[in-house]
Amino acid sequence: MSTPSRRSASITATLRSEDESSVKSLELFFDLVLVLALTQCTALMAHEPTWEGLAKGMLILGVIWWAWVGYAWLTSVIDPEEGAVRIAIFTAMAALLVIALCIEEAFDDDALIFAIGYLFVRAMHIVLFVIASRDEPELRKSVVGLGVSTAIGCGLILGAAFCDGEVQGALWAAALLLDAGGPSFFGIDGWKVIPGHFAERHGLMIIIALGESIVAIGIGAEGLDVDAGVVLAATLGMVVVGALWWLYFDVVALVAERRLHNAAPGRERNAIARDSFSYLHFPMIAGIVLLALGLKKTLGHVEDPLDIVPAAALLGGVAMYLLAHVAFRLRNVGRFSTHRVLTALALLGFLPVAEHIHAVALVGIVATLLVALIIYETIRFADLREKMRHELRHP
Repeated sequence: MSTPSRRSASITATLRSEDESSVKSLELFFDLVLVLALTQCTALMAHEPTWEGLAKGMLILGVIWWAWVGYAWLTSVIDPEEGAVRIAIFTAMAALLVIALCIEEAFDDDALIFAIGYLFVRAMHIVLFVIASRDEPELRKSVVGLGVSTAIGCGLILGAAFCDGEVQGALWAAALLLDAGGPSFFGIDGWKVIPGHFAERHGLMIIIALGESIVAIGIGAEGLDVDAGVVLAATLGMVVVGALWWLYFDVVALVAERRLHNAAPGRERNAIARDSFSYLHFPMIAGIVLLALGLKKTLGHVEDPLDIVPAAALLGGVAMYLLAHVAFRLRNVGRFSTHRVLTALALLGFLPVAEHIHAVALVGIVATLLVALIIYETIRFADLREKMRHELRHP
């Protein structure tokens, strides 16, 4: 039997049932627009392989990630495939596509178009949340707070479109920090999360990002003869991507979903969802995008050393991914993963000599360290791993 709030809200938006935990096809379709955005971020950094280019790529990725996070929370409250919400989602997708097309010039000629498109995407998200929260006072209070931080963030990015240089970069950084910090400043009590849906949605984004890194390998090999060096580099790149998948989905994702499910609804669950998924999944995604940059440059320079920035992206991106996992595990179950920290430090230890190592050899080092980590964890925690996988997959 429907609750009164569900009947009232269903005039314009149908609230999502706790039983509807699976990600719907329209949500996955929405997420696929992000593939182009990730590819464009990699392309921006590849065309401008400097520390400034890296910073631009990460700032753009950050604001796009936070826009996506908003819709992940939204579709944990309302059904995206019912009523006018479906049209609104398609409209937001079109705006996201325009944003993605502007990424390479987001700090230059297309800065204003990017800002207007971003404002539209975020405004649509807030409007849908307002509709969904009409009969939910606590949720409405949280939405109003989010609207304030969103307006500030969008306003700063719009203002940055009329600036350049360090001022423009500072405005972007301030926009991202203030916008993403909104849920911490304005409270989280009123939000609603369906654990299975929320965890699956973020896991799918990890897969999408890993898929983009495979695309980067293909783009990097364009126009090249597929010789032994290219085959080796592509194979090692696939080993690295596969290892990142393993490190997340073998146990970590299962444990995180169960922790979210077992948390008390309300403040406790919302805090875990915010910290573990909205915040800590960003360095995972960012690390994968940086890896994609390193792999793309490797395929174009198999027999030559990488320049310092692409080399730092390759090593630092994977290290960032591992350290985000450490923080993720610490936040969820209170345990510190020493072996993943040591692997991340080992990767960073190769930075001083990275410019003197052939690109394909550097990818080989990354692949070797990750495979060694997986083997160690599989053997060291064999019984615990098997027990956890069985219990979490078949509760």
